[in-house]
Amino acid sequence: MMNTILTNYSNIILLLVGITCGSLIGLFLPDIVSVIKPLGDIFLHLLFVSVIPLLFFAITSSIANIGQHSQLRRTLSVMIAVFVLTIIIAAIFTIMALWLFPVTASQDTSTLSMTLPDNPTGSWGDRLVQFLTVEEFAHLLSRQHILAFILFSFLIGIAVRKSGDVAKPFLHFLVAGNEVMKNMLNILMRAAPVGLGAYFAYQVQTLGPELFGFYAKPLGFYYIFGMVFFFVVFSCYAFAAHGRRGVKVYWKYNITPSLTALSTCSSLATLPSNLLAAKSMGIPDAVANVVVTLGNTLYKNGSAISSILKIYVAFAILGWNFFEPMTIMTAIGITILVSMVAGGIPNGGFIGEMLMISVYGIPNEAVPAVMIIGALVDPLATVLNATGDTVAAMLVARFSPEDRSAVSSN
Repeated sequence: MMNTILTNYSNIILLLVGITCGSLIGLFLPDIVSVIKPLGDIFLHLLFVSVIPLLFFAITSSIANIGQHSQLRRTLSVMIAVFVLTIIIAAIFTIMALWLFPVTASQDTSTLSMTLPDNPTGSWGDRLVQFLTVEEFAHLLSRQHILAFILFSFLIGIAVRKSGDVAKPFLHFLVAGNEVMKNMLNILMRAAPVGLGAYFAYQVQTLGPELFGFYAKPLGFYYIFGMVFFFVVFSCYAFAAHGRRGVKVYWKYNITPSLTALSTCSSLATLPSNLLAAKSMGIPDAVANVVVTLGNTLYKNGSAISSILKIYVAFAILGWNFFEPMTIMTAIGITILVSMVAGGIPNGGFIGEMLMISVYGIPNEAVPAVMIIGALVDPLATVLNATGDTVAAMLVARFSPEDRSAVSSN
């Protein structure tokens, strides 16, 4: 059992080791920080280079393949509506909780903002044009225009679907490219303990021991808020689907998927137990096989909460105001993309950091901080991501025009 836990959590353990070593170096060997910081720069640069092809293959192959199931179009429409609405609810609740219980940076961290650019401003129309379009194709390949590139990739995926059999070779290329880029990102993330450890050493040297208190606050917020969300909001969704009986059967059969997600730290590893749980809950197979399977990659409540928290933390580090209406609306949009687009990509939370940089003009120095938070909240985030699929399937079964079967009384 211990060997299994060590294997499943090896990435987090190694990352914690790297962060610990970097912290000790920053505290006790500050003179060598300038020597190891380039390791962190190299790691981030490699990730920056890989993000564009990774997004292209992941989005285009997903859209092209989903489009093949025309007979499920009505169920897919209800599923997408449920996914988007509940992700927005998760984002709004997180924003409200952060407003009521702020986890701000210490005063010393605000000194960073003295050397960083101001929060970008401009009219909504100008920013919309800037975010969604570029003047030339070559500009799409810059990570500074990721939203425009995502829109372009969506259109390519739709075009492949509409092209029919003649586009099959291109579709096979997209699927193969998606697998290659996922493996490439996995390879790069093996260097995360060294790269982020080097950056953490730099942060400790710059900000001092107060940095640890800064990380403890958002982590504490995530685990407390996440547990409340897990029990309260998911119960409300189950009640909305099938009343008290829905709540009863959901929690009766959600125990195994929850423990599987927590022990494996993998939504994919939880998929088999989720499908069995959905069947026991009385969710029709026609709904469960689509919603739970696609939800494994396209529906991430835990990632939605994490996305809002990471944006909030980045703004706190830079001394920016997170609670401006434009900032909040943009954060919700980024959260939808992170939860439904980047969810199927290993280490897909990294896409969220790239979107933050592109949309808000956040400097690279803030990226390691939010990456570390994303890694440390991963166990609970996986539970929320994985177990949310079955309750979403209950909602889809309730509101789908194709099947309104009631939940079993088991």
